[in-house]
Amino acid sequence: MSVDRSWFAMLIVLPTLLPLIGAALTLVMGRSPRVQRAVTIVAITGAFVASCLLLYLTDRHGTYALHVGGWDARGTDNGPLGITLVVDQLSALMLVVSTIVLLCVVLYAVGQGIRDGTSEQPVSIFLPTYLALTAGVCNAFLAGDLFNLFVSFEVLLAASFVLLTLGASADRVRAGVSYVMVSMVSSLIFLAGIAFAYAATGTLNLAEMAIRLQDVPDGTRTALFAVLLVAFGIKAAVFPLSTWLPDSYPTAPAPVTAVFAGLLTKVGVYAIIRAHTLLFPGGSMDAVLLIAGLLTMLVGILGAIAQADIKRLLSFTLVSHIGYMIFGVALSSRFGLSGAIYYVAHHILVQTTLFLVVGLIERQAGSASLRRLGGLAASPLLAGLFLIPALNLGGIPPFSGFIGKVALIEAGTQDGSVLAWVLIAGSVVTSLLTLYVMARVWTKAFWRPRADAPEGDLADIGPSALVDEEGDIAFGDRADVGGMPVGMVVPTMIMVVAGVALTIWAGPIFDFASTAAGDLSDRGVYLSAVLGGPR
Repeated sequence: MSVDRSWFAMLIVLPTLLPLIGAALTLVMGRSPRVQRAVTIVAITGAFVASCLLLYLTDRHGTYALHVGGWDARGTDNGPLGITLVVDQLSALMLVVSTIVLLCVVLYAVGQGIRDGTSEQPVSIFLPTYLALTAGVCNAFLAGDLFNLFVSFEVLLAASFVLLTLGASADRVRAGVSYVMVSMVSSLIFLAGIAFAYAATGTLNLAEMAIRLQDVPDGTRTALFAVLLVAFGIKAAVFPLSTWLPDSYPTAPAPVTAVFAGLLTKVGVYAIIRAHTLLFPGGSMDAVLLIAGLLTMLVGILGAIAQADIKRLLSFTLVSHIGYMIFGVALSSRFGLSGAIYYVAHHILVQTTLFLVVGLIERQAGSASLRRLGGLAASPLLAGLFLIPALNLGGIPPFSGFIGKVALIEAGTQDGSVLAWVLIAGSVVTSLLTLYVMARVWTKAFWRPRADAPEGDLADIGPSALVDEEGDIAFGDRADVGGMPVGMVVPTMIMVVAGVALTIWAGPIFDFASTAAGDLSDRGVYLSAVLGGPR
C-alpha cells in the first residue's frame, strides 16, 4: 500500500504541472514552431498517461489527498493549511476524458496550422495558451479547496479569452468581450460565495467545510448553496444563465470551439456535482435544479431548431444536453449520479467530435451555413465522421447517448415524484428533437445537391482562414476550400473511435461511474482521505 500511495503523491501533481512547464517552454521557444509543437504534445500526453494511472489507482485503492508542502492534514482551527489536491474516481475519470480531448484537439489544431494573427505575425501564442488552459482544467478537477478551484476558473478565463479572440477579427473580439464580461460576473459571484462560506465556516478546505456546514443554520446553508449554484451555473451554461454561450463559441476557430464546447461547461457541471454531494447534501435545492434542468433541455433544443449555422446549432444542443446532467444530479440518488457521470463523459467526447467535424466541413466546403452546403455525402469519410457522433448525440441505440439517457430515465422512475416524471417526459422530447436537428443537418448539408442550396454558390468564400506561404493557417478573408489534411482527419477519427469505445465498454464504464457515485454519496470516504480519519 505504501508503494501505491507514493505513486499517488507523484502522479497527482503531473496533470497540472506538466502543462504549466510546457507552457513556459513553448513561450521560450516561440521562434521554433516545431519545438513548440513537440513540447505541447509531450506535455499533454504525459498528463494523459498520469491521468490513466490515477484512474487505475483510484479504482483499486480509493480516494487520495495530497497536502502540497507537507502541511499537517489537521492544520489549525481554520482547517488544513496550504493547497490540498484530491483525486477520487470522479476526478480521475474527468481527467482521463479531458486529456484525451485536449490531446486530440491540439493534434487537430497542429494539422490545421493554427497560429495567431496573419502570416506577418509568425510567433505563435496558441500553444502556450492552450497548455495554460489544460493546466486550469486539470487543476479544477483536483482542487480540494474553494479558493484553488477559483484560481483554476481564472486560469481558464484568461486562457479562454486569448483563444477566443485569435485573429482579432471584429466578430471574435466582440464575442470575446461578451464572454469575458459574463465570466467576470460569474467570478465575482463565486468570489462572494467564497467570502460568505469562509465567514460562515472559517475555512475554505472542502472537507473541513463539509463538516462545519452541519452546524450552520439551514437558511444560511441554503443561501450559500444558491450563491455557488449561480456561479457554477454560469460556467456550466444552465438556463437561464446560458444565453452567453451560443454567441461566444461559434466565432472561434474550430479547435478552440471544440475544446470549449467539450470541456469548459463540464468543469462547471463538475463543480455543481462536487458542491451538491460534498458540501450541501440533503436535497435543499433539488426542486430548483430539476426545473432548471428541464428548461435547459427544452430551451436549448428549441434554439437549435431555429439555427441555420451548424456551429450555432451545435452550441444550442450543447446547452440543451447540460440539462440531462443537471437532471441526474438533482435526483440525489446513486443511480441518478451514475447516469450523470456517464453522460458527462459521453457528452465531452461526442460534442467535441461534432465541432471538429464542422471544422472539416468548413475546410471541405468553405462554410458551416446550411444555406450554403450540400452534396457533402460525396465524401464518404466526412459523411461517416459526422453521422456516427450525430446518431450518438441523438440517442440512437446502441450508442452511449442512448445508454446514458436510459440510465437517467430509469433513475427518474425510481424517484417517482411528479417533477421527476415531468423531467422524464422533457428528456424524451429533447432527445427526439435532437435527432430531428441532426437529421436536418444531414439532409441539407450531406444529402441534397449543393445546387439546391439557397446560397450554394457563395460557399467557397468564407471568413475563416488563409493559407500562408508555409502552409499554415492564418486568419484572413478566404477559406482553404476543398481539402481535408490528414492531420485534421486522424484526430477526428480518434475522437469518433473514443465515442464508440464508450458504447462497446459501456458496462465496465458505467460500473465505474456507479462506484464513483457511491463514493460521492458517502461523504466519509472523501473526508477521511483529506482529514486523515473519521471526523
